[in-house]
Amino acid sequence: MPSAEAKLKKNRCANCFDCPCCMHTLSTRATSIPAPLPDDPAKTTMKKAYYLACGFCRWTSRDVGMADKSVASGGWQEPENPHTQRINKLVEYYQQLAQKEKIERDRKKLVRRRNYVPLAFSDKYGLGTRLQRQRPGAPISALAGLSLKEGEDQKEIKIEPADAVEEVEPLPEDYYTRPINLTEVTTLRQRLLQPDFQPICASQLYPRHKHLLIKRSLRCRKCEHNLSKPEFNPTSIKFKIQLVAVNYIPEVRIMSIPNLRYMKESQVLLTLTNPVENVTHVTLLECEEGDPDNINSTAKVAVPPKELILAGKDAAAEYDELAEPQDFQDDPDVIAFRKANKVGVFIKVTPQKEEGEVTVSFKMKHEFKNLTAPIRPNEDGDHTSEVIWLTHHVELSLGPVLP
Repeated sequence: MPSAEAKLKKNRCANCFDCPCCMHTLSTRATSIPAPLPDDPAKTTMKKAYYLACGFCRWTSRDVGMADKSVASGGWQEPENPHTQRINKLVEYYQQLAQKEKIERDRKKLVRRRNYVPLAFSDKYGLGTRLQRQRPGAPISALAGLSLKEGEDQKEIKIEPADAVEEVEPLPEDYYTRPINLTEVTTLRQRLLQPDFQPICASQLYPRHKHLLIKRSLRCRKCEHNLSKPEFNPTSIKFKIQLVAVNYIPEVRIMSIPNLRYMKESQVLLTLTNPVENVTHVTLLECEEGDPDNINSTAKVAVPPKELILAGKDAAAEYDELAEPQDFQDDPDVIAFRKANKVGVFIKVTPQKEEGEVTVSFKMKHEFKNLTAPIRPNEDGDHTSEVIWLTHHVELSLGPVLP
């Protein structure tokens, strides 16, 4: 909804509610209740009724005595705050006070500007009126030094301070001695989430209107692509822009780790997953000496010398167990297994420290085709996009060294 409408609704949704106990979203449940017939009150018939329920903590609107509704949306019973008028009057008073202070600041700025302009010069060329209208929307009478009382349509709001009371209502005699039932007493978080009521008992917890959420626009600093758009509808297809690195860079995961011992070579199994639909070539490289990224490594690593080929991602064949495997002629000493767009790869690790965590570092080089960019035909009529080779620094934490 527009921001002006959201401000009128106090940034709350009119139809969605949060559970007052655990603050999860409440859902509307339907049930059947017996109701008397209008023609014959002695007879009853089953009628549909709706109530609010939490799927996490099992709280329902019936726990606080809220009446069921005959329709699924809207019209839920809400408690009335006895101090609503006082709060609204305080808000209006401080809004008017803020407006007075703003007008006073604008008037002082205008006086400072006038000191630099001769009076005759400003009167001759009419600069006084122009200087008064520097701030759009500011009334000329206010900038000229008039107070709000002298305005025709301005009405000053006055508030009366709250009276202090010397005598307060005494506490019950058994207040400190009676046992406490934790299921009937609200927590501090539950009370602070409802600051206008601050319920003490669980029977006073009423559902709260859900806060409105907003998406912020986020752009890439280099290519200015819109990574996320502030769409009102969260299911809008415009928001699902596939321009994040997770959708293009092969994913590296640790599948199995052997017992790591000091100065003994061990074989670690990694998995590489191709997130794009076309075949990707990946090469693993050892870090060179003096590499500024290689500062956390505590073990030597031996990566496969051959180029790895990852099959393209196929959403239809991802869950097909009977799909025929593609023949890539893999080396069994390097490739442990291959399944769809995932490949198991062996690397050899030799810890260099007697104790502590084992961290290995290497480089991953792969090809990248920007399929989201508009494809412009070359002079030769070639419509294929340009292939870019990217290199990433990869660090893996393999756990502690065993004695």
